Amino acid sequence: MDFSTPPELQDLLQRAGAFMEAEVYPLEDAARESFEDALEACNEARERCKAAGLWAPQMPPEYGGMGLGFLPHAHMSEILGRSPLGHYVFGCQAPDAGNMEILHKFGTAEQQDRWLRPLAAGQIRSCFSMTEPGRAGSNPTWMDTTAVRDGNEWVINGRKWFTSGGHLADFAIVMAVTSPDTTPHKRASQIIVPTDTPGFRHVRRLSIMGDLGYGWQSHSEIAYEDCRVPVDNLLGQEGFGFMIAQERLGPGRIHHCMRWLGICERAFDMMCARASERLIAPGRPLGSQQVIQHWIAESRAEIDSARLLVYQAAWKIDREGTRAARNEISAIKFHAAGVLQRVIDRAIQVHGGLGMTDDTPLSWFFRHERAARIYDGPDEVHKTVLARTILKKYGIELGSQGS
Repeated sequence: MDFSTPPELQDLLQRAGAFMEAEVYPLEDAARESFEDALEACNEARERCKAAGLWAPQMPPEYGGMGLGFLPHAHMSEILGRSPLGHYVFGCQAPDAGNMEILHKFGTAEQQDRWLRPLAAGQIRSCFSMTEPGRAGSNPTWMDTTAVRDGNEWVINGRKWFTSGGHLADFAIVMAVTSPDTTPHKRASQIIVPTDTPGFRHVRRLSIMGDLGYGWQSHSEIAYEDCRVPVDNLLGQEGFGFMIAQERLGPGRIHHCMRWLGICERAFDMMCARASERLIAPGRPLGSQQVIQHWIAESRAEIDSARLLVYQAAWKIDREGTRAARNEISAIKFHAAGVLQRVIDRAIQVHGGLGMTDDTPLSWFFRHERAARIYDGPDEVHKTVLARTILKKYGIELGSQGS
């Protein structure tokens, strides 16, 4: 198990880092004020990213991407994660990246031509509608949204929320129950819904700790009200929605974890710089305090250990597939999310009052990344899944809810 970076990958990461310094970090101040106002500049940076040959690292070259394998893309994702805008500028932002992956793997040729190609090119945006306000997000097999076949159409009814990027998106991929009488894991399907379809209603953007967001940088509540789409909009086979969601979420958790590590490194750099520059008395830097030194040491150890865990999971996915790496994925999801929370919190504490303001990216990271311990499976679910698998080797059989 070798996690060293070959020279060509190291060169690529250096190029990506240089592009971040030149093109992405300078956009942050304006984007924190208003992502809407900064969007034109962000899109101009995207075009320069394409010209630099750094666009869509996760997509194959025939779709305009770099065709990186899982572990190289994990390395790249850490570089991009250092800025809230990194993945967007490089064309690999959630939820579009996950939607690209499942369209590439499960979409028909017609679906790929209509939706995947312009999505991969950054010409349109998408969203993913799975979570519902009336159901526990930790149990994705239990949902109220239905899709009933009526001739050559699906008629979709239900309500979703935390549909990330739903504001001004061009299409949604929605999870809906199509076979209510079969086994739980085969009840739902995934269906492509253009957002200009009658019956697709954008209810509102959800305010996240006071931040309403805009466009891609927002989360929405969506109502499907007798929303009719052609049966050909079914993604994959009927009843395979949960399986496709797992295919999407497994790799997506790796991407999130590496992005979180990039955030950790940015926060760590800011914490160390502040500890060195801020004086608490003449000639006495904040970093001379032992508690600050301990926070720095703890953060360094936690970030490095989390990175190795993520690399191991990515390495296994590359060789054996997502299903074989389920335990590793669960472990990194709750471990890396916890490290992220602790490092950001320490960095804010070291910055004092400044850390609470929007003069640095720290408050943005804190607001939007607190959800890391909730989305794509809350910490508690992943811990239970991992423990249940371990205990099975010791003769204890537990049900899916630990019963």
